[in-house]
Amino acid sequence: MGMSVIISAATAQDAEQILKLQYLCFQSEAELYGNYRIDPLVQTLDSLHAEIATHLVFVARLGDEVVGSVRGTVGPDGAGEIGRLCVHPRLQGHGLGARLLRAAEAGLVDERSTTRFRLHTGHRSENNLRLYRRAGYAPVGNETGRDGVLMILLEKDATKPAYVASA
Repeated sequence: MGMSVIISAATAQDAEQILKLQYLCFQSEAELYGNYRIDPLVQTLDSLHAEIATHLVFVARLGDEVVGSVRGTVGPDGAGEIGRLCVHPRLQGHGLGARLLRAAEAGLVDERSTTRFRLHTGHRSENNLRLYRRAGYAPVGNETGRDGVLMILLEKDATKPAYVASA
């Protein structure tokens, strides 16, 4: 009998596993852009501890192993900002990213009363864009990140249905 993946709030004790997972997961993004200095790969453990203390951070656990993570916070305009969504490569393609995204959305609505969600992904990140489109996000613009990568900005009204039938 296999174990189930459980999604829960992250704790300070999860920080090291989250950072290692993030580093593993964002290697493919770095390769896609030819840039190994993208923000998720240069984050420090101290800054992650600070995020866990102030943001909504969710993890997916398979037993004691953290196999996925996502973060949410509220931006200056009141929109729920979702970021650093990652799933261990061996578990990708099984809906875990969508579950983590829904957890972040629910947490932002329930705990931070947001009515709009915002996220971004690199312009070449087709799998990410597909996931976000299926989840009801629409492009609203783009900007170049501090790391030089062109990012597509996507938003969704929190009152809209979570997932659309076609992608």
